[in-house]
Amino acid sequence: ISINGKQKSAKATGNGPVDAAYTAVNKIVKKKVGLDEYLVQAITGGSDDVGRVHVQLRYKGNIYYGFGADTDIVVASVKAYLDGLNKII
Repeated sequence: ISINGKQKSAKATGNGPVDAAYTAVNKIVKKKVGLDEYLVQAITGGSDDVGRVHVQLRYKGNIYYGFGADTDIVVASVKAYLDGLNKII
């Protein structure tokens, strides 16, 4: 991901690819963010479905929402998580 114009990357493991991606992002931003809600919806039909992801994040007692969409559900999930994190940061 890009922070202030600088590319950052991290590796992580988790309970599946989405959890691993979120853990890697948390390593980069150095924030303890709680994931309260994770919702995936199909926007289009067919084999090239676009998935929309909605996340509800909790940080220091406040709630933040993020949204992302992509044909790759992990990418859509990270987009949603970053959308929510950008509201925190």
